[in-house]
Amino acid sequence: MRTILYTGKGGVGKTSVAAATALKASRSGKKVIVMSTDPAHSLSDAFDEEIGPDAKEMATGLFAQEMDQGQLIEENWTEIQDYMTTLFEWQGAEELAAEELAMLPGMDEIFGLLMVRRHVREGEYDALIVDAAPTGETLKLLSLPDQMSWFVEKILPIERKAASLVRPFARRAKNLPPLPEDSFFGAVKRFYEAISGVEDILTDRENASVRLVANAEKMVIAEARRAYTYLNLYDYGVDAIVVNRLLPDEISDPYFEHWRESQKRHMETIHTSFAPIPILTAKLFDREMYGLEALSELAEDVFEEDEPLDVLFRGSTHDIVKNGSGYEVVLHLPLVEKTKVDLSKKGPELSVKVGAYTRSILLPDSLARLSATGADVEGENLKVRLEEDG
Repeated sequence: MRTILYTGKGGVGKTSVAAATALKASRSGKKVIVMSTDPAHSLSDAFDEEIGPDAKEMATGLFAQEMDQGQLIEENWTEIQDYMTTLFEWQGAEELAAEELAMLPGMDEIFGLLMVRRHVREGEYDALIVDAAPTGETLKLLSLPDQMSWFVEKILPIERKAASLVRPFARRAKNLPPLPEDSFFGAVKRFYEAISGVEDILTDRENASVRLVANAEKMVIAEARRAYTYLNLYDYGVDAIVVNRLLPDEISDPYFEHWRESQKRHMETIHTSFAPIPILTAKLFDREMYGLEALSELAEDVFEEDEPLDVLFRGSTHDIVKNGSGYEVVLHLPLVEKTKVDLSKKGPELSVKVGAYTRSILLPDSLARLSATGADVEGENLKVRLEEDG
């Protein structure tokens, strides 16, 4: 099953692009569902038709769904929530407040992603298009399995054993907090396995892709670059960048000339930051893009002759690997010659110039303190060394 997840800074038009992708794919004979995992659902607005938690057919072969996480919460979180509610009540919280506190921030998005696993397992559709939350929230969710793995694999078994030993004594004590039952630890492990299953689906680069939607604006591009870096670190394959709302050539009013020049400069930044990932573009239309007719027009502008469900790019623009006391940024550059390489680094931004070719890479914040100390060529790879000063 083909799975494509769209994300981007809030307001860039990712919902419209996701809906347009699903519509174009369905018109090629595929059975496609587009699903929103963003708590601030916008699919109903994009299609100009009410959409609910059950898949609704919007056109032949096209279905849409806005998540209601109630059922998934019941299946994956009830036992955990019950214990946390009891713990908050023991600390003095009112019952309703305790129940609300037991629903941790971001849970809606997490259970939305769990629906991805359900759709893939059921295999009812040829393709699943996910309109995800804005990049900041999405990155937190996609990194959750890695963040939980150490706790679940190392700490949880110890806590489970300790709780089983202490629980009989704690039940007789009045001043000790309630200890979780064995079912609680089992529920935590099942929850971790469920979200790890989502990670397995979305990191399968033969069948799944992430597409970043951006506008040609400085802050939006900065967030897209940062998102790409972290997606790459967690092994999520980005196969396209969609730059939305570009001024069309037919607009000649001098009022827009400064904006046009600004967009041109920002497009150059996008190409140097993301090449060789395909850059898809959509113009700024003269109306709001909602309803099937408008979404169809948007899809044709974005994809032109491309098939929307194709994997448009495999691989990554660069990899970051640990090497001794430092790191290496590995760039795949066929026919590169070391004598033509220039390096510069300012904070988290690394610039690599090879002849007339320039690549600008935004590094993780943890590497901002390191300096670019040199580069080596190995086959078709350029390896840039990052090390502590001195």
